This record gives sequence, C-alpha cells and structure tokens, in this order.
Amino acid sequence: MHAPDPYRVWLSEVMLQQTTVAAAGPYFERFLTRWPRIADLAAALLEDVLAAWAGLGYYARARKLHECARTIAERHGGEFPREEQALLDLPGIGPYTAAAIAAIAFGRKATVVDGNVERVIARLFAVRTPLPQAKAEIKALAARLVPERRAGDFAQAMMDLGATICTPRRPACSLCPWAEYCRARKDGCAEELPHRAPRAERPVRRGAAFFARNEEGLILLRRRPPHGLLGGMLEVPSTPWQEARWQRAAALAHAPFEARWARRAGQVEHTFTHFHLVLDVFAASAPAQIEANGEWADPAALHALALPSVMRKVIALGMRKEEMP
Repeated sequence: MHAPDPYRVWLSEVMLQQTTVAAAGPYFERFLTRWPRIADLAAALLEDVLAAWAGLGYYARARKLHECARTIAERHGGEFPREEQALLDLPGIGPYTAAAIAAIAFGRKATVVDGNVERVIARLFAVRTPLPQAKAEIKALAARLVPERRAGDFAQAMMDLGATICTPRRPACSLCPWAEYCRARKDGCAEELPHRAPRAERPVRRGAAFFARNEEGLILLRRRPPHGLLGGMLEVPSTPWQEARWQRAAALAHAPFEARWARRAGQVEHTFTHFHLVLDVFAASAPAQIEANGEWADPAALHALALPSVMRKVIALGMRKEEMP
C-alpha cells in the first residue's frame, strides 16, 4: 500500500485548520487542479494563491502555505522533510501539522492530536482539567498509545473515532472499540468531557468602508499591507478599525477622494477569531479622471479576486440603493 502524498496531507491539514471538511473540500480540489505539485504552488504568484483561497478565511494560512512551498522548493529540492523536527522548521507548520505529515505520509511514530483526538483522550483517561490548559497532558497521554508501526493509520483511526463515534454530544459508546477501557464511560461523564474554560467575550470593533464606482461601473479596491489581519488581500478602502463608532466627519477624512459620500442603510457585520467587526458603508460615484490610490475592478470579475468575505459583504451593501434617512 502506497503512503499518502505528503503534499496532499499538508494541504488538507492546513485547509482544515478551524474549517469544516464541507467548506474546505472544494478548495482542496481546486488547488490540486491548479497546482498539482508543490513545485507548481511554489512558482505561483502570492496574489493568485490568495485569490484562490478567498472565502475560506484565516488568510494567514494562505500566505504561510505559499511561503512554505517556496521554502521546500528552495531548501529541500521540492521534497518534504521526513522528520517531525525538520517539518516544524518550515513556515506555517506547527506541532499538529508536523506530526500529521510525519505519521500519515512517512509512517514516523508521531503523536497527532486534533480536536477529535483531544476529546477521545480526555474521555478515555477522564481528564478533568479544562482545555486549553489540558493540551499538554492530553498529548502526553496520547503519546503512550501510539504504536511503533503504522502510526499514520493509528492517527487517522483516532481522528475518525472522534468524528464519528466519540462525538461531542451523545457519543455512541456502545459502538466504541475502547468502551471497556474508557474511564469517563465508567464514571458516567463521557458527554461532559472535555471541560473547556469559559471563553472571553469577543470585543467589538467598528469602522467605515468607502464603496466607489467610476463612470465605467468599475469598483475601487486597494491591497492591504502584506502582514497582519487579511494581509495581502484586496479590500474596499476603509478607515482603521476601533472600539468607538466613527463620526461622519472623522470617517470621511479617510475617504479615497472627495465626493458626495452617502451612507448606505444598514451595516456590515463580520466575526473574526478575536473580535466582531461592524462597518458603516459610504458610497459615491467617482468623478471623471479621478486619481485614487488603488485599482479599479470589474464587478463581473470579483469572484476571481483575492477578496475576503467581509469585503464581499461591503460590496453587496454598497451596490444597494437605500441610503440612511
């Protein structure tokens, strides 16, 4: 039996970070069609990779994906390192992904712990320390179970066990091959584990975006700085994001050009990992031969651009005609 292609393992694991299989699956197939080998991805333009990733979220993953592909092409002759530590030295590859590649693609004895495996181990050993504090304890317990041979098969079996049987709610304990040994089942607390520390409430940030169209119907976009949130992606020009709602005069000082900016009825809301964003949207027609910092895009071609979901929401609201009374 042939071992899985490390490129496919790596690509799938990166895409599945904080993303469901249903959402990531079409992107995985499109990436493999467009860039079937890691050398192809390494040779691609970053803006093309970001555009192909648009809509999947957590865009730092796409930047690191491209950087990692280039590093493997330049420093490793286009071949993935086989050892876990060498994989950890690559951009964007953390402990989980390094272990997954080492075990699944190369058969190395590595401890692969995702959210599903955390749940299985927490119940099997009745770990009552809440997550995320329990992560180190759970990984140490999981490491005791990893076999010397077929570690990759074991890793995938553990993930499947958590995904299909040892589920968050109503686990199918009667079908579990480890039911006899599960301490949480014996204690009658399987569904309660793993415990999780209370999540802090997400702060709210606010901003204003400026939707502009010229005489040809093109939309003004600009590229965000290469690093930071949504780095390298395109956006509708906007203010910085802050805690307080922008007053009209202060917001318009950030407009890309002087015009009769009308605020659209409604707001755009979008939730990021660490905060919730609320945007007012102002719209205007661009004067003829206006010089603006950015690029003009055809609305019909937006699907092929590196536009994050929040900016697609801004454009959708900007295209509506309703204005604030």
